[in-house]
Amino acid sequence: MDRLLILWIAAAVVFAVIEAATAQILTIWFCIGSIGAIVAHALGASPTVQVVVFVAVSLLTLVIARPYLRRFTRTKVQPTNLDMCIGQQALVTERISNLDGTGQAKLRGTVWTARSSDGAVIEPGALVKVLSIEGVKLIVAPDDAQPEA
Repeated sequence: MDRLLILWIAAAVVFAVIEAATAQILTIWFCIGSIGAIVAHALGASPTVQVVVFVAVSLLTLVIARPYLRRFTRTKVQPTNLDMCIGQQALVTERISNLDGTGQAKLRGTVWTARSSDGAVIEPGALVKVLSIEGVKLIVAPDDAQPEA
């Protein structure tokens, strides 16, 4: 067996294994390009032509197929109920101190761990505005607005 043929077969197998392991549509283009080079080799093409076929088939496959495949693999972001909490007011129930790692705030009837967005200490009874949610922690800032009705 010719060394170049072994190289193209090995390349096709390696790209296929990587594709199967990642399932991210990363190397399938090169696997198909390698198969094109194998066909070119079987037809007696020179090594230079085989490389050109590999590159051309890989790029052509990428350009043609990727837009169609992206439609099927595109993940849609679904907003959650937590997204509605951002911008809401919460009541501090335990002193918020990032330095001490303490703090709780009550939001919509649920007590959350809370941290100050700027590191300020916020005392119990204060109203805060929810800026974001990181894991199970509210990231808050003091809110001088009137309480919600």
